[in-house]
Amino acid sequence: MNKTQAEALEFLTDFFPHITETADDREVVLCVPFTVLNMLSKSLHGSRVQLGAQNVHWAENGAFTGEISGSMLSEIGVRYVVVGHSERRQFFGETDETVNQRLLAAQAHGLTPILCVGETKAQRDAGETEALIFSQLEAGLVGVDQSSLVIAYEPIWAIGTGDTCASDEANRVIGLIRSKLTNKDVSIQYGGSVNPKNVDEIMAQSEIDGALVGGASLTADSFARIVNYQ
Repeated sequence: MNKTQAEALEFLTDFFPHITETADDREVVLCVPFTVLNMLSKSLHGSRVQLGAQNVHWAENGAFTGEISGSMLSEIGVRYVVVGHSERRQFFGETDETVNQRLLAAQAHGLTPILCVGETKAQRDAGETEALIFSQLEAGLVGVDQSSLVIAYEPIWAIGTGDTCASDEANRVIGLIRSKLTNKDVSIQYGGSVNPKNVDEIMAQSEIDGALVGGASLTADSFARIVNYQ
């Protein structure tokens, strides 16, 4: 929940010059608040930056105050949508079942969902990391087309804490996630205190295809450094 429309435009003005030389095979996606989507859709038109939303509802319309449908997003040029982010699970009652419904709705409207999975500190300390993530995948991916899917592994204990998961451990878990997929080519990202100082090491890992970036994406030079990882 960051950036007014004016602040978002200021961000873009600062950000675009940083990515003129970015490698063509890198996909850049900005997942922004609903109030900014329509404006950014116009501002990003013709650029190399794709537009993403932060949630989508499973119903096409109806009495779901505060929610947004796939058709509302696709109509204004949204291409991606985050589903099942840890904050949605933690603060807003999201379950594996509702995550699954949102994934299906996203795909039905031509949106590529970014499915978030990950464990808490207590679950990791109890040795439940693998079992929990496998459970999230099994329930979340029922009926989902894995040819139009991104997965983000976000260890909840590493989000916004500065306590980044060791890159080799993130790589191990992401390899386990990949082993459970029918489509091994699904892009799997790491998310959890990714920043300009650790992104090179993270992206050097064999299983990690990208980064889901939180706080470090809020300033143009910081996010650009992550996009332009070495």
